[in-house]
Amino acid sequence: MEQDCLFCQIITGQRPADIVYEDETVLAFKDIRPHAPVHVLFVPRKHIRSINDPAENDGPIVGAMIMRARALARTLHVDRSGYKLQFNVERGAGQVIFHLHMHLVGGWH
Repeated sequence: MEQDCLFCQIITGQRPADIVYEDETVLAFKDIRPHAPVHVLFVPRKHIRSINDPAENDGPIVGAMIMRARALARTLHVDRSGYKLQFNVERGAGQVIFHLHMHLVGGWH
């Protein structure tokens, strides 16, 4: 964990978040500035700076993020209408918080 990382602080309970899913690997919570009716962030409990930075043995973490997002999309009833899974990688692509995270965005009609 990184002391000054907002997502690490959410993971440890130092900052509030509207958590919609958690397990030993991944935490998911609603985005505070949603871009769609459904906008959830998936973060690994392990601090990884960005999708550029996982170690070879971190592959299962990234896989877990995707599989949990797929399951939550079903639960939130956006699996059939459509949704996006998105990683913003580095500042030029819109990454603002440097803790690996994936957006689940959907719910449009």
